[in-house]
Amino acid sequence: MTDGADRNTTPPGLVLTTPAGARFHFDPGALCLELLTTGGPGEYARYEVLHRPEDLTAWLPQSRLRLPADAVRVTAPDLTAARALRDALWRLAAAHAHGGPGTAEDYAALNRAAEHPPLVPRIAPDGTAAAPLPADGSQLVSTLARDAIALLTGPHADRIRECGAHNCRLVFVDTSRPGRRRWCSMERCGNRHKVRALRARRESGATPPPPPAAPAPPSGSAPGSAPAGRQPADRPSESMG
Repeated sequence: MTDGADRNTTPPGLVLTTPAGARFHFDPGALCLELLTTGGPGEYARYEVLHRPEDLTAWLPQSRLRLPADAVRVTAPDLTAARALRDALWRLAAAHAHGGPGTAEDYAALNRAAEHPPLVPRIAPDGTAAAPLPADGSQLVSTLARDAIALLTGPHADRIRECGAHNCRLVFVDTSRPGRRRWCSMERCGNRHKVRALRARRESGATPPPPPAAPAPPSGSAPGSAPAGRQPADRPSESMG
């Protein structure tokens, strides 16, 4: 089980695994957007992991809620409701990322899910956040829906982004001060972009500018005693590609 101290010290976000088996940290910036990593509608159905109620409770310790899996009782109807909320949120987040408004049906789905009471926050005697009293799945779904509504109506609604990589559709909210986040994760798509750009420059024959000319040797120095130019930088690790 995850205790209160762990929930307060563990950085938010998820550890995801690529199809090739590489692991990377992904922080979408909002609880509701973490749910999108469990699958979704259309092309995202192949990534579905919420097949049984236990699959949703297993997601709890991984999410920024950092709740133990046994803190919430999830039934089959609760799982269906969570998946319906997730699919509606996928469409709304994608619409916002591309400057669209989203559909009335998907907003209605968020509102219906938010009608139930949410999870009740609690504090432990040591002042840290504590797991809620045993709750049911409708409270979890309501908490997720309310988080989505707060995001879509809040100051960062226009900062919902889709990863800039051509083959990545992960969605996040850019909470950085300059608002220039492009990648789901710098250790994955950001680094892959840097390596591809470097290779493209090399293949195109682009060369770095020559080093500055060495200063003239002082009077009396032997010819050729000026400092040599800089050596080429080491090749980046191919494992980054």
